[in-house]
Amino acid sequence: MNLWLAGLLILIVKLALVLGVVLFGAAYMVLVERKLLGRFQQRFGPNRVGPFGLLQPVADGTKMILKEDLIPAGANRFLFLLAPAMLPLVTLLAFAVVPFGSDITIQGQKIPMVIADLNVGVLFLLCLSSIGVYALAVGGFASNSKYSLLGAVRGIGQMLSYELPLGLSIVPVVMLAGSLSLTGIVDAQANAPFILYQPVAYLLFLISAVAEIKRTPFDLAEAENELQAGYHMEYSGMRFALYFLGEYINMILLGALAAVFFLGGWHGPWLPPVVWLLLKTAVTPFLFIWTRATLPRPKPDQLMRLCWEWLTPLALLNILATAAVMLFRASS
Repeated sequence: MNLWLAGLLILIVKLALVLGVVLFGAAYMVLVERKLLGRFQQRFGPNRVGPFGLLQPVADGTKMILKEDLIPAGANRFLFLLAPAMLPLVTLLAFAVVPFGSDITIQGQKIPMVIADLNVGVLFLLCLSSIGVYALAVGGFASNSKYSLLGAVRGIGQMLSYELPLGLSIVPVVMLAGSLSLTGIVDAQANAPFILYQPVAYLLFLISAVAEIKRTPFDLAEAENELQAGYHMEYSGMRFALYFLGEYINMILLGALAAVFFLGGWHGPWLPPVVWLLLKTAVTPFLFIWTRATLPRPKPDQLMRLCWEWLTPLALLNILATAAVMLFRASS
């Protein structure tokens, strides 16, 4: 019983740490993005609230909490209230299989630095990414607005399409590691990160990830100048903030997955493993912000053509090339 209670306590501590760090990181990711965009555009970012603007996320959160929560008269009330919580919930669940470091030993007991080390962790992540589509679909439908519905339809098509190259970009990593467990994938990169063997897969992962979370320039589900903010147009207050929060949690998640799949995870010299993972995780959100400040938005048909005519065939060719090289090395 004592072992059972100790295990339960450790699990609760892990959950609290992951939840606190991710939510804190998402809140300050907004500030980081606004600061970086300001620098890219030769202006200052937020700098009025607190020293160097560090309390801006607190001000933004307070403003969202105090805003009036409106529900359109013709909306499906139950679905309208449910939809905003779906995206952050699904994204937070995905962190359950992300390993944050090697096992640590306390009083002779090994404690894994992961909430749940599933042997099918990659499949678990792909399943959760599919569920995230419903946050758009339900929100756009329940709002009873043509603009919201059009934004939801655009977003559904975009997310379903780019799930294919996103999933295919991970297949060579699984082939090289010989495991669907994220911990096993990191362990396989103890000598060298997979980005050295799979630069094409890494590039495919980044491009597909930008489209999957609908970041600028692939934000066609929102497209303010066309759809007046799209699928979440009718939301206000904290319900709008939940959609906003889900996007930034997704950025952190994709940064952590890029670090796990391609950048060697927690492996690195001198610094503690968790610090290495956090530094590598920060690379992907920075690239997303840089892309937002640099590239214009394409048309919907151009975005779909990029997926089906270029990224998906390239991902399949990369899988075949990886299999051919592995077969050749095994036979020689």
